[in-house]
Amino acid sequence: MFSKKPPLAAEPADAASAGAPVHVGVIMDGNGRWAQSRGLPRIEGHRRGLDALRATVRAAIEFGLRYLTVYSFSVENWSRPANEISDLLGLLKFFIRNDLADLREANVKVRIIGRRDDLSPDVRALLAEAEQATRECSGLTLIVAFNYGARQEIAAAARALAEEVRAGRLDPQAIDDALFANRLDTAGAPDPDLIIRTSGEQRLSNFLMWQAAYSELVFLPIFWPDFDRNAFAAALDEYSQRERRFGGVAPAARARAGT
Repeated sequence: MFSKKPPLAAEPADAASAGAPVHVGVIMDGNGRWAQSRGLPRIEGHRRGLDALRATVRAAIEFGLRYLTVYSFSVENWSRPANEISDLLGLLKFFIRNDLADLREANVKVRIIGRRDDLSPDVRALLAEAEQATRECSGLTLIVAFNYGARQEIAAAARALAEEVRAGRLDPQAIDDALFANRLDTAGAPDPDLIIRTSGEQRLSNFLMWQAAYSELVFLPIFWPDFDRNAFAAALDEYSQRERRFGGVAPAARARAGT
């Protein structure tokens, strides 16, 4: 499904050219509004959103990305109606049970970030199965943010460091950016170069807030079920036009200044 299915459309630009991002984060927003705009139940939007996720994973492989992080379910999503939560959990189970073999065949490593202690045992087992089954894969790493919240992640990292200090295992003066980042759920993965959000909303919504400090942001006016290979390539093309300075001075400006 991921490695053998033909492209959805011809690539509009050379998205895999030099300067392409290594890690892309995606806030998959707008499933419900996509369905409502068509007079369909919200679950149909989520089903179509799952198709868009499959297309996005295929495109990420083709474009040579090393990491793709998708925001699938936030800690705030538990406030949604119970029947919608049940539908979302059902789609998660369906995706893992039906797509896991294809992911493994495509050499995709699955990694789950987010809180698990308050999930039901069957969901925890399913998440662990996805990671275990793909642990030897060395291609694209698909990071699924499930029951995830960046503020909660940061608070948990701070608690972990505080406990080490209290136990005498860590000198407070040794705590720096790198050490703190190593306590986050994404430890070992590079920060995202680019974060894409669909639906026209222009905010991070508690997604990778520490890791996104220097990420480029692209906000698209389309709902997530309409996100396809062309939209992904266009976002990568926009990224390629930007100049990332990380708080420094652009090379052209340095040259003009004679430094």
